[in-house]
Amino acid sequence: MKVVVIGIGLIGGSLAKDIRVKYPDARILGIDKDASHQQEAKELGIIEGKASYEDLVNAEVVILSIPVDAMLSELPRVLNHIGEETLVIDAGSTKAEICQQVEDHPNRRNFLSCHPIAGTEFSGPSAAHEGLFEGKTNIICEVEKTAFKLQERGLELFRKLGMRIRYMNPESHDKHIAYVSHLSHISSFMLGKTVIEKEKNERDIFDMAGSGFESTVRLAKSSPAMWTPIFEQNRDNVIETLDEYIQNLQLFKQKLQDEDYPGIYKEMDNTNRIKSILEGIPLNKS
Repeated sequence: MKVVVIGIGLIGGSLAKDIRVKYPDARILGIDKDASHQQEAKELGIIEGKASYEDLVNAEVVILSIPVDAMLSELPRVLNHIGEETLVIDAGSTKAEICQQVEDHPNRRNFLSCHPIAGTEFSGPSAAHEGLFEGKTNIICEVEKTAFKLQERGLELFRKLGMRIRYMNPESHDKHIAYVSHLSHISSFMLGKTVIEKEKNERDIFDMAGSGFESTVRLAKSSPAMWTPIFEQNRDNVIETLDEYIQNLQLFKQKLQDEDYPGIYKEMDNTNRIKSILEGIPLNKS
């Protein structure tokens, strides 16, 4: 199998590593706008060498793992260069605008719109690692618009990587992911900002930071270059989630001001049911 990975960072690089394990005969090439990433990926053994868009016509699978703003221009370009039997997979954290962008493309049937919900706060080729997708959910949108035999190729690949498959329309995906992923990142960034600003006056504050703080702000180490376009493309859904989140924070603050500690206990006790909701389900990251 000939694979071309466009964007050889955490997600693209990890997919390449897992494909190499599951398909030992696969030939994996890479394209990245950052030449140092291409070289690093080759040195790390993630890819065998560099590719060009002219190579896409002979590829069986093309993986597009780049920021979602760049996806809007690069996905049509990729579809312009592929062969009739090439499967193109994306890994974007937003789906509606990307799907709309190629809705009328002549090669739309070659595109499988995906969001593998996996990741870490790190980026670049060195962040890639094997087994990242084992047991993780891959959301597929508009599967009916992909040629059946190419669907089957993609689903077989995902099964071999150990992923669970969910089907969803792009609008539902973007609405739900705003709650379980995008809001988490905003909360982490803003908590980090709050503590950094406070630390200017209280130098010892980080000496008091425990594992709870570290795990809560872990996502604040994520790439702004990746996340700003996500917030832009999913702006309306993110604003809606922020309105609800801010309202809950204001209600909590009011209970403190009113010294309503039984009410605070009740709020936390009711929220504790999230443990049973998530019991036995690995917490996916994006």
